[in-house]
Amino acid sequence: METIPPRKPGFWEATKFWLKLGFISFGGPAGQIAIMHQELVEQRRWISEKRFLHALNYCMLLPGPEAQQLATYIGWLMHRTWGGVIAGALFVLPSLFILIVLSWLYIAYGHLTFIAGIFYGIKPAVAAIVVQAAQRIGSRTLKNNWLWGIAIVAFVAIFALHLPFPIIVLCAGIVGWLGGKFSPQLFNASAKHQANQKNYGPAIIDDATPTPEHATFRTKNLLLIIVCGLLLWVLPMLLLGGTFGWNHGFTQMAWFFTTAALLTFGGAYAVLPYVYQGAVVNYQWVTPAQMIDGLALGETTPGPLIMVVAFVGFVGAYTQQFLGADHLFLAGAIAATLVTWFTFLPSFIFILAGGPLVESTQSNLHFTSPLTAITAAVVGVIVNLALFFAYHTLWPEGTELSWLSQLDLVALAIGVVASVLLFYWKVGIIRVLGICALLGIAVKTFV
Repeated sequence: METIPPRKPGFWEATKFWLKLGFISFGGPAGQIAIMHQELVEQRRWISEKRFLHALNYCMLLPGPEAQQLATYIGWLMHRTWGGVIAGALFVLPSLFILIVLSWLYIAYGHLTFIAGIFYGIKPAVAAIVVQAAQRIGSRTLKNNWLWGIAIVAFVAIFALHLPFPIIVLCAGIVGWLGGKFSPQLFNASAKHQANQKNYGPAIIDDATPTPEHATFRTKNLLLIIVCGLLLWVLPMLLLGGTFGWNHGFTQMAWFFTTAALLTFGGAYAVLPYVYQGAVVNYQWVTPAQMIDGLALGETTPGPLIMVVAFVGFVGAYTQQFLGADHLFLAGAIAATLVTWFTFLPSFIFILAGGPLVESTQSNLHFTSPLTAITAAVVGVIVNLALFFAYHTLWPEGTELSWLSQLDLVALAIGVVASVLLFYWKVGIIRVLGICALLGIAVKTFV
C-alpha cells in the first residue's frame, strides 16, 4: 500500500478528468457513484473514503441528482468555486449535447423501420426497468409496516385520487418529521450509503486533512452565493418573460423544471412521475409514448437519468413549433438547454452554499427521518409510473374495445424477456435495452 499522498492535480488536469467522467458516467446514480469511488478514492486517491462518504451523505439528503452533486462537491473542495462549477457542469454537458442530437434523430427519422423497431423493443424494457427501480428502492427503504403504509397511501393518492406529486412529497415529509420526533426507531432507515470503509493509502484530502480555507463557513460567502444563485435564476426568467411572455412554452418550461428540480428527493425515478404529470398531462409537451422513448434514451446515454428533461424540452419545443415552422431544431435545442439550466442550477447552489456547513461538522447528519418517509412514498409513486408506462406500451391503441383484443402480445413478450433478464439473470440495464432493441427491430422487419 502506498504511504505517500499523491501529488495534487492542477485545475486543468482535474478538468480533463471531469470531462472524461461526463462521457463514461453510465449506469444511473449507483453506477456513477461507483465509478467516482473507483477513480477518486481507490486509484487517484484525491479524497479518502471517509470524506467521500461524508460528502455523499449530504448529497443524498438534497433534492437533485446525487452523483452530479457529489462531483460538484469534490471539485469545489479541491479547486474552490470554479472547480465545483466545472466538475458539475462537465458531468452534464456531454449528455446534453448527445441528447439534443438523439432527440432530433428521433423526431426526424423515428418513422423509419429500423428506428421504429428500436423504440418498439425498448418500451417494454423501460416499463420493466421502472418496476425494478421500485423494487430496488423499496427493498432498501420499506423496513417496517409504517413505511409500507406510506408507500401504499402514496400509490393510492396519485393513482386513484390524482393528487399532485408535490403534495404527496410534502405530506410524506411531515409524517417523517413527526415520526422522527415520536418514534425514531421506525424512521431510521437512513439514506446513507453504508460501506465497510477501506484504507487505500494516504489521500490528498485525507481523513484528518484540515478543511481548506475556501471551504470554511462564512456568513458573507453564504449570502453571496445565495444572491448570485437567485440572480442566475431571476435574470433568465425575466429575459424569457420579457421576450416571449409568461405563457410562452420557453417560459413555462423554465418555471416547471425549476419546481421539478426542487422535488427530486429520492433520485431521478422520484421526479419522473412529476415530469410526466406536468409534461404529458398538464402541458402536453410530449405524448405518453414519447415520454417512454425519452426515458429509454436517458438510460442509454451518459450523465444523470434526470437528463430525460432535455429530451422533453427538445421534443416539446420542436413539435409545438415554439419559434415557428422555420426554426424547429433551434427551438428544440434552446428548450433542451433551458430546461437543463433550470433543472441543475439549484444543485450547484445547494452544494456551494451548504458545503462549508457540512465541512464544519465532519459528523453524521441527522435529518434522515423526513427523507426516509419521502423515499417510502416515492416507492408507491414509482409503482404508479410503472403501471402508466406498461399501459401505454401494452395497449398503444387504448382499451375502448376490449382489454384482451387490444393487448399487444408481442410487446408483452418482450417485457417478460426484459423482466427475466433484470430480475433473474441480473443483466445490466444497457445490455437489457440492447437485447430488447434487437428484438424490436426483428419484429418490425420480419413480422
